[in-house]
Amino acid sequence: MKKSLSINFTTRQYMQSGDFELFYYNDVNLDKVSTHQHDYYEFYFFLEGNVTYEIADKCYVLEYGDYLLIPPGLPHRPVFGDHEGSYRRFVLWISQSFYRRLRSHDQDMTYAVDYAQGHQTYRFHTDYITAQDILGRLTDMVEELSGGRPFSRQAAPLAVMSFLVHINRILYDSLHQKSAVYENVLYLNICDYVNRHLDEDLSLDTLAAFFYVSKYHIAHIFKDNMGIPLHQYILKKRLQASKNAILSDQPISRVFQQYGFRDYTSFFRAFKKEYGVSPKEFREQHRLPEQQDFTI
Repeated sequence: MKKSLSINFTTRQYMQSGDFELFYYNDVNLDKVSTHQHDYYEFYFFLEGNVTYEIADKCYVLEYGDYLLIPPGLPHRPVFGDHEGSYRRFVLWISQSFYRRLRSHDQDMTYAVDYAQGHQTYRFHTDYITAQDILGRLTDMVEELSGGRPFSRQAAPLAVMSFLVHINRILYDSLHQKSAVYENVLYLNICDYVNRHLDEDLSLDTLAAFFYVSKYHIAHIFKDNMGIPLHQYILKKRLQASKNAILSDQPISRVFQQYGFRDYTSFFRAFKKEYGVSPKEFREQHRLPEQQDFTI
């Protein structure tokens, strides 16, 4: 850790300006810290010290590599078991307005914070390798946010967003370390559900609610197994079912509604892109001589 990164500890519990602030502290002989709360989100990464951290009604004995996700409005404070030892940590503050902008752009951007808030779980442990990776990223981000480098104003929010995505991945992976058998069964069940409900809403939200897993997990497990995004698989299955229905001479005006297409225009474009001809042209090309002509 570079000595120049260390910042003198301050009892200030409010953001001075902007969307985020990042601090690295290396302190000794700290006095008792009173319980406090603030109106921004806090990411806290613990490195060293004899510290128990109180958050609302939770109490966590911290170990190297632990990180805390503290939503606004929650009372919290560190309790020192040893006031003479070194106390090292990173603290990242994120304003509520910045959080809302991230979430409005993409809800998955706030996955870790939302999990902590929704489950009232605020401490997360990492292994040594993961902790070293987080430490390196935070060190780089302190230098980026210091504002001394060219284009730091443009790079700073990107650095914060990239870091949040990294924490999202760490938390997601730790929560979904399922066996290969479980993952395969879930994948097959999703495929079966899709094939049996082609005429219904098959959004990630619907599937996540049905299978009691996050939509983020469904999207990733499907992409890992099938090699294409879930929405592409659903579209191909709907087109395949529509094609078979057209070959059985069902009216095209009924087919696109039967297999979950919003309107004929979207069905027409998707069908022609997949098969190279319009639905009506496909029917005519594959009509048997004895079949009678049907109109749309």
